[in-house]
Amino acid sequence: MSQINRIDGGQIDRSKLLSFTFNGREMHGHPGDTLASALLANGQILVGRSFKYHRPRGILTAGSEEPNALVQLRSGARQEPNTRATVTELFDGLTATSQNHRGPLEFDLMAVTDFASPFLSAGFYYKTFMWPRAFWEKLYEPAIRSSAGLGRLSMQDDPDHYDKGFLHCDVLVIGAGPSGLAAALTAARSGARVILADEDFTPGGRLNSETLSVDNMAGADWARMAVAELASLPNVRLMSRTTVYGAYDHGTYGALERCTDHLADSGGKPRQVLWRIYSKRAVLAAGATERPIAFGNNDRPGVMMASAVRSYVNRFGVAPGKQVSVFTNNDDGWRTAADLAARGVSVVAIIDSRDKPAVCDVPGARHIRGAAVKDTVGRKALKSVTLTDGQVIPTDCLAVSGGWNPNVHLTCHQRGRPNWRDDLQAFVPGDSLPVGMQVAGAANGAMTLGAALAEGHAQAARQLDTLGLTAKGSAPQAEDEPRDCAGFWHVKESAKRAWVDLQNDVTVKDIKQANREGFRSVELLKRYTTMGMATDQGKTSNIAGLAILAEDAGKTIPEVGTTIFRPPYTPIPIGALAGRARGKDFRPYRLTPSHKWASENGATFVEVGNWLRAQWYARPGEQGWRDSVDREALQTRQSVGICDVTTLGKIDIQGRDAAEFLNRVYSNAFLKLPVGKVRYGLMLREDGIAYDDGTTARMSENHYVMTTTTANAVLVFRRLEFARQCLWPGLDVHLISTTDGWAQFAVAGPNARNLLRKVVDEDHDLSNEGFPFMACGEVTVCGGMPARLFRISFSGELAYEVAVPARYGNSMMDVLMEAGREFDAVPYGTEALGVMRIEKGHAAGNELNGQTTALNLGLGGMVSQKKDCIGQTLSKRPEMNRDDAIRLVGFRPVDRSKKLIAGSHFITKGDEAIMDNDQGWMSSVAYSPSLGHSIGLGFIKRGHERMGEIVRAMSPVHDTEMEVEIVSAHFIDPEGDRLRG
Repeated sequence: MSQINRIDGGQIDRSKLLSFTFNGREMHGHPGDTLASALLANGQILVGRSFKYHRPRGILTAGSEEPNALVQLRSGARQEPNTRATVTELFDGLTATSQNHRGPLEFDLMAVTDFASPFLSAGFYYKTFMWPRAFWEKLYEPAIRSSAGLGRLSMQDDPDHYDKGFLHCDVLVIGAGPSGLAAALTAARSGARVILADEDFTPGGRLNSETLSVDNMAGADWARMAVAELASLPNVRLMSRTTVYGAYDHGTYGALERCTDHLADSGGKPRQVLWRIYSKRAVLAAGATERPIAFGNNDRPGVMMASAVRSYVNRFGVAPGKQVSVFTNNDDGWRTAADLAARGVSVVAIIDSRDKPAVCDVPGARHIRGAAVKDTVGRKALKSVTLTDGQVIPTDCLAVSGGWNPNVHLTCHQRGRPNWRDDLQAFVPGDSLPVGMQVAGAANGAMTLGAALAEGHAQAARQLDTLGLTAKGSAPQAEDEPRDCAGFWHVKESAKRAWVDLQNDVTVKDIKQANREGFRSVELLKRYTTMGMATDQGKTSNIAGLAILAEDAGKTIPEVGTTIFRPPYTPIPIGALAGRARGKDFRPYRLTPSHKWASENGATFVEVGNWLRAQWYARPGEQGWRDSVDREALQTRQSVGICDVTTLGKIDIQGRDAAEFLNRVYSNAFLKLPVGKVRYGLMLREDGIAYDDGTTARMSENHYVMTTTTANAVLVFRRLEFARQCLWPGLDVHLISTTDGWAQFAVAGPNARNLLRKVVDEDHDLSNEGFPFMACGEVTVCGGMPARLFRISFSGELAYEVAVPARYGNSMMDVLMEAGREFDAVPYGTEALGVMRIEKGHAAGNELNGQTTALNLGLGGMVSQKKDCIGQTLSKRPEMNRDDAIRLVGFRPVDRSKKLIAGSHFITKGDEAIMDNDQGWMSSVAYSPSLGHSIGLGFIKRGHERMGEIVRAMSPVHDTEMEVEIVSAHFIDPEGDRLRG
């Protein structure tokens, strides 16, 4: 297809020809084109279908506010739906397809929904599909889901890369139009660190689309000169193709830079970068968006915004039509007519809703005063318009100008509300701006070029003054063009549907219906009609919709008010939000000090919190994970096993009041813990629920080392810091997390002492008398290496935990395994660790689940009544101390061949299996290789009084039921002789 609508002029590079396809048809364009301009140049007027009624739609705008021209780009895994053709930079080989239609674009089978529009008015989804109820899941929902949505995902992994970054500046200038460039030049010349960000690939804003002059030169030439100066300065960072999408606290802004979207191949570079910009000051120069006028069938392909027509003619060298008409309520619309005529494009008529003389002379054009367009003809392309006086004007493009709305979006991101200005018939930024922000240019209501340039310079100077810098130079000079505008929002004489929100198919009738049905606040109007809820956030529709609501309610627009905007300003791809956090990098993970050793020795790893821990170590001949786990557990109980327990939280606590501090955070007493001893401790939440358990060792008079569960390491440390800083700031106590500083290994089993005697230096007495159960101390290993030794056990066996500086962790694992060779030592992972802790009856994460108390856990005696601690008072509530409270006990199947299921609920034999008869639940289960059958821990009412009773364990999820016996939670060595031996 040839470029039948290409005309002379523009800023495209005609020396190069680019090929692209749209719906399989090959077309051509040039560097500097957008996909939209290239489609228009090739005569492609119909580009898509509307969301709700599948009406034919063409290109409406030339910027990021576009509601109609949403297309799919590329193919295969790189397929990208819902991309605005108006901001898609053309490149050679680009593949684009239209979306939201079944069958060909020209003959969409779903267009039949347009005939059902009388039944699909505002709020229809709240009123229909209610009866019969059975039809919802079987008929209504499948049909709605099948037809809903716009583009299609590829359902393949995205092969592109995304990144995140951080930038800092003195002054952030948002928008590179005339006021933005003036502000950036002023700030940059003062020596301030400046970032200039603009969503377009060519800085200059509306200067690239106008024929206005700045400093006695063409506006586009002045913009190029300004950008060149900024690019030459070392204190300036220019960021084109970058949308600042959100204003956040403390001068922080979110920005999306499209790095390689305009290239056929990214070459391994990030496709997009999500920036967090920290600015001391910001100047918002985001410009303004032209708004349409609602009239009958105003959604035809060929009905466009007047400023967009001007952009395509002046910037891209494209005539959107051969016979163009202009419909305006303001002076700016006349500029479009004048520019078209100057480029040789026929202007048929200028329809001005105001009864006033012509603003300028447009050769060959009829000037129709005090009239309006009330209808159009042409389903897939505009053919003619009908005026309120009955005239029919043949035209293939209608340029509509309903005035301009300042882009106040970022000023609202921290709950700021805009103010109404009658002279502009628009909302402008209010007084409550994000900290450090000033607004300049059209975004602030300065709608003429001279005023915008002056305000950009002035606002930058004000910001520099607050930073202690002096502005240099003066504002660029330009004339102020005519800008008179009337408040004319919709054509009342229109008999056909007049469209307000073109992306969500919201009409004037819908808005009036919402008001009649009581949805009169702007927030309810938005949700009831879905106006402004599409991907364009109502950039072209919101103000007109509010004006129509105000008129129908008999109020003024300020009385009706407006909704406020939220980030993002334009849609942000999920890939950019994720950045590199995908696949194995979906979230940060940490490796234990012995990870390398474990990898080399057959470990299978599992995520435990942020850590990757060895789950088990497979050996040749084993048929599955159970074989490995059984071997590790048995061998540990029979001889000795070694496990990396570095992931347990380690908190170093020091100070004169450290003992008192621990006494207040633990439920049990710690004031009299001797030096060289370890004590098991339980923490409660403020509401008395058990929070975490662990041990604390007293290394010296004022030095303690606390261990926490892996899952709660950060939470406990945060809790302790809160207590230290806020609850008891007068205590002399200091905390630091040392989890990363020490590699710690559990050495458990009958030969644990024998193994450690070969590692710990000889001058340390490891005998039962010299280093008894719950002892701790500083030792040396391997000939003088500082280490810590704790005699604690969670396996029920004779056990120690030895800690060395983390950098020696991998080597320490080698040393321990080599020393244990004669004892047939075995490394064991988290599965065997879990088996042995269940065999011993130790509570862990499944039991400390945020709903159990010390009493439930069988640890009621650990809540001291002789002192105060966090949670003690509320732990005394009667409901938490009921006689029939659930208690932690052990369970084993009556039929030893059966496998217990975690999550099963207990029902007394003979009772009906309903919630009223629920006695408790199974929290942890494991197969015990030592006992030869499945065992479990769980909670059941009065469990400590019911030893030997048989109850039913039921799991509706697994559709299982079995009889289980209530037994002691201590399956192995209930007297504790082994761990004290």
